[in-house]
Amino acid sequence: MTFAEQLQEIKHYRNAYFLAVSAAMGSVFYGYDIGIIGGVITLPAFKTYFGINEMSASAKAALSGNIVAILQGGCFFGALGTGYFSSRWGRKPCMIAAGVIYIIGSVIQAVVGLGTNRANALSVLYFARFFAGLGVGMVSALVPAYVSESTPRAIRGRCTGMIQLANNVGIMLSYWVNYSASLNIPGTTDRQWRMPFAVQVFPGVLFCLLVPFQPESPRFLVEHGQYERAARSLAFVARTSPEDKAVLATIEEIKADFAGRSNLSVLQQIVHMFDSRAIALRCFIPSLVMFFQQWTGTNAINYFSPQIFASLGISGTTSGLLATGVYGVVKVISVALVLAFAVEGIGRKKCLIIGGLGQGAMMLWLGGFTRLHPSSGIVPASYVSIVAVYLYAVFYCVGWGPLPWVVAGEVAPNHLRTGAMSVAIGVNWLFSFTISKLTPIMLNSIKYGTFLLFGFCCLTMAVWAYVCLPETTGYALEDIHLLFEDEVILRAVGDAPGGRLFLGGRRAKPVGKQAREREVKGDLEEGEDEKSGSRVDGESEKETEKKGLGEVDVI
Repeated sequence: MTFAEQLQEIKHYRNAYFLAVSAAMGSVFYGYDIGIIGGVITLPAFKTYFGINEMSASAKAALSGNIVAILQGGCFFGALGTGYFSSRWGRKPCMIAAGVIYIIGSVIQAVVGLGTNRANALSVLYFARFFAGLGVGMVSALVPAYVSESTPRAIRGRCTGMIQLANNVGIMLSYWVNYSASLNIPGTTDRQWRMPFAVQVFPGVLFCLLVPFQPESPRFLVEHGQYERAARSLAFVARTSPEDKAVLATIEEIKADFAGRSNLSVLQQIVHMFDSRAIALRCFIPSLVMFFQQWTGTNAINYFSPQIFASLGISGTTSGLLATGVYGVVKVISVALVLAFAVEGIGRKKCLIIGGLGQGAMMLWLGGFTRLHPSSGIVPASYVSIVAVYLYAVFYCVGWGPLPWVVAGEVAPNHLRTGAMSVAIGVNWLFSFTISKLTPIMLNSIKYGTFLLFGFCCLTMAVWAYVCLPETTGYALEDIHLLFEDEVILRAVGDAPGGRLFLGGRRAKPVGKQAREREVKGDLEEGEDEKSGSRVDGESEKETEKKGLGEVDVI
């Protein structure tokens, strides 16, 4: 696709992009809250206020882990608890409620200790971060499902990937706010660490202002029998009339997909996740890719990058925060380029493979360097290692940064998406909590082994993406089930770069052929019990994959 064609596409789908941007503002404050704390705990004023300078090295590591991890505890419960409410009341009201909870928690963090005994300030800070984490966790579970359900499939990957772009923007902003605080506010005043906490209120406010102007998820509306509102939602993102044949066809397709399975509670959704092997696999993959995302080690760098740069020879709080700020910029630029040119162009699978291999190589280099040069003195290889950290960020943004959100949002079955995403994001936060708690301890104890562990994990993820994950680019949400019904490994390897060399003459059955066979046999209610969608008899698999807005379905 040429640059002019991309601009035309953006113009055509501008409502859908605006919806994605509005929802992704929740990921801005999600990213900001993740990135801010790693820098705040290194600020002189923060150390003085909470008496960190008087602690032993092990006590400092434990305190750092606790302050970081308490947010993940709130996120874990927020993500798991949001499924019931979003299934009952809708995605939009729950997103707004999540934004309000986050704002309250952020305000408390900024004013902690004011007018009270300083000895109690740390406990209040723990509470405020946990409370804000409830909102962050809710948003992290709601936004991927909402964007995936509401945007046209032609740009669904790009729109869902905006979640990671917004997350990286938030992280980058937090890094530079920390750097500014360190550079411009004296370390003798507690304003140095209160200001970064106060700034995080603004993305939460912006999120709460933008979301009310967006439509509710059309799939939620169809599930609850509100077909006219669903048609208006589809028409809004597609910039067409609610009476458009494509809109009506999509409504009928979604209705058929939900037939006999609407209004399931979260508990019922969890039970139905085991209805068949194919459904179980589709519900397991979102949790697995979120688990993998955390074990890339990205949050180890997000939370503790100043300490990591210090171990590579960058000394001084301000210098470490500057290097961290540059790291944030690299991530934002990288993920923006990937979303613009790669996620819909070369596909989900190849991005995950490339990202995993690149991240693994960079982590292994850092592990080897740290083993051979345990002191923090500068040697020529130190500069290579600093570049390796930045290249790690690039490869993360190619694959395991944005793509898990895309894959998780589109692989889960429509009628089970709320439950599957709640569990998946709960897994994400559980292991984010685990890694944020363990990272400072591992850096203090095993040092180079920390990087080796994450490096081998990244290589394992690349192998899994190559062997086990079929390519999902270009399929309607109602058709993705066909990829997981038969010959999943065969299809996945066939979709991989060079995979057909390993298969010889063996090939998975084309999806278009599968759909036609199911229709001919009247088998639409068996297997995974999902309707394949409104396909034109005789069309090829490639025609099915490349079909755009307005030909048969909208989303």
